[in-house]
Amino acid sequence: MTDEPLRATVTQKAALFGPGGDVLLLRDGDDAWEFPGGRIGRDETVREGLLREVREETGLGVEVGPPVYTAAWLNDRGKGRFSVVYRCAADDRTVTLSDEHTDWVWEEPEAAIGDRLSTRQQRAALERALEAEVEAEVEP
Repeated sequence: MTDEPLRATVTQKAALFGPGGDVLLLRDGDDAWEFPGGRIGRDETVREGLLREVREETGLGVEVGPPVYTAAWLNDRGKGRFSVVYRCAADDRTVTLSDEHTDWVWEEPEAAIGDRLSTRQQRAALERALEAEVEAEVEP
């Protein structure tokens, strides 16, 4: 048993694929690229919270797919974080950016993994989201 459990803020993110297979990335105030998403509200289901966060940050309605990645860590201020990334899809590519972010881009997944995403956790989440797509296509 762990002597001191991780106390963490829980966030959920969307590895969000558009109609052409590109993934949506948002640039935060620190000039880093990330997936849309955020914290679950106290009275929300996981799905409701993710749909709300994506709509608030991008203006997009999305289809929420399966969770593809989880991670737990301490941030730069020593605060616990726990994140779940879901594979999501949008039929529209028209982004209305909130003031939480400074820019957005629809990027080919391979380029996002190689050039845009700055953390290994984000790269791993996108790789798993791509694998989940392939697995879904193979199932009968």
